[in-house]
Amino acid sequence: MKILILGAGKMGSFFCDLLSFDHDVAIYDVDPERLRFTFNCRRFTTIDEIREFDPQLVINAATVRYTLDAFRAVMPALSKSAILSDIASVKTDLPEFYATCGHPFVSTHPMFGPTFASLNNLQNENAIIIKEGDHLGKVFFRDLYNRLHLHIEEYTFAEHDETVAYSLSTPFASTLVFASMMKHQDAPGTTFKRHLAIAHGLMSEDDYLLSEILFNPLTSRQLEGIQQQLSRLQEIVEQRDSEAMKKYLAEVRENL
Repeated sequence: MKILILGAGKMGSFFCDLLSFDHDVAIYDVDPERLRFTFNCRRFTTIDEIREFDPQLVINAATVRYTLDAFRAVMPALSKSAILSDIASVKTDLPEFYATCGHPFVSTHPMFGPTFASLNNLQNENAIIIKEGDHLGKVFFRDLYNRLHLHIEEYTFAEHDETVAYSLSTPFASTLVFASMMKHQDAPGTTFKRHLAIAHGLMSEDDYLLSEILFNPLTSRQLEGIQQQLSRLQEIVEQRDSEAMKKYLAEVRENL
């Protein structure tokens, strides 16, 4: 299959490496410098090269801020049968775009990223495939993710947003609160250092990505839950209520 990858960042390069030995892969980026470390693939910097290549599948690995712009930039060079695909963690506006783009599409979300996951060992990671997508496109990504030994779930766009609100917004918000209270520690403990490493990793992400994940309409409900639990814990601590603390800890262990 002729596959075009948009964006030569970490995820774009990852998919290029993954696919280039079994498919005819080209990777496109407006910045030639970002193409220097790609190999075993065609490297494009112009729309004319894409038109001549005539890809059958387009994998959009541009950063979430530019996902729709990247699609719109290359669409004039694509045949109508080309399948559009994205791997965005934020699906805002994508359902509406796909409904009017005139192309078959498949949307997936690898629930891992280069910040925390080891891209060489993904057997404990997960991926979401959006149900509304093209059948052949979904088959392609299911086969691909199975090769990586990922656990795969199929969700609608709406179900995906609900999952992201819980699995991303909640830890993101909790980490931001932890980091906002940060002060220098001369002798930090192991738990503190682990939280600190997570905070550094999170803050290395793009500000737009963090904002869009937290702006998920369902995030507010998760934040309310965090506030309620903090209020409950604060009351237990202030009253030094050992029985209430024991009950609280038991509930937390049960949740885990």
